[in-house]
Amino acid sequence: MTENLYVHGYSEREKERLEDQANTLTELLHHDTVYPPGSRVLEAGCGVGAQTVTLAAKSPDAQITSIDISAESLAAAQARIIQAGFTNVAFQQANIFDLPFETESFDHLFLCFVLEHLPNPDEALDALQKMIKPGGTITVIEGDHGSTYFHPQNSYAAQCVQCLVYLQAQMGGDSQIGRRLFPLLKEAGFQDVQVSPRMVYVDSSKPDLVEGFTKNTFTAMVEGVREKALEQGLMDPRAWEQGIRGLYRAAEEDGVFCYTFFKGMGVKE
Repeated sequence: MTENLYVHGYSEREKERLEDQANTLTELLHHDTVYPPGSRVLEAGCGVGAQTVTLAAKSPDAQITSIDISAESLAAAQARIIQAGFTNVAFQQANIFDLPFETESFDHLFLCFVLEHLPNPDEALDALQKMIKPGGTITVIEGDHGSTYFHPQNSYAAQCVQCLVYLQAQMGGDSQIGRRLFPLLKEAGFQDVQVSPRMVYVDSSKPDLVEGFTKNTFTAMVEGVREKALEQGLMDPRAWEQGIRGLYRAAEEDGVFCYTFFKGMGVKE
């Protein structure tokens, strides 16, 4: 994996967005992400550590090794872990396709929002599964932009979302990979594969989700590709602004926003 495959970029605003996303979705995505004391966990593609803090907090007696290809992201992740006061995480710069570990040296593998950015997620899973001991587990969490719907409907807003889908595909990724987790894990040889949808439903009775997800996670993510979308002529500036207003409209008193994540788990024989 190379850094330039990350469609959202590495700005300070993107770091804030990732933190908002992690904080908002902790219970939905991670209520069942717990590793036993003494187990060795590999977090592949930790980024700025937005998910690492949750892993460390929920499994304080597990030993977590978090890797990423970006030295800058690793520095941010390490600072976040130190600030949170956790001591059960070690960071290492590494490429998923060229891992510096002995085979079968980890009990568990965790990936969150990583496969969507790779042109070859099947090869990534093949490389990573070699790191897991027999009987160990994999946990993968991915979104699916095709699951987005909202009220009031707005065709320009839908076009903005499709711009993100297109641009990520252009870079070799798949922002709709959530629906593919089951076959990907099966093809990688994992057993007892289970995939569960985790829907985020937001209306004005859930103000934390309105701010944390509809505005600061999803709409901010779409806004982040504005320059690329306009440069390529995918939309004109006026239509783009109408679309972004349409997404924010779903965060108003009578608005509704829905999105589905998928969490896949499997066992290595």
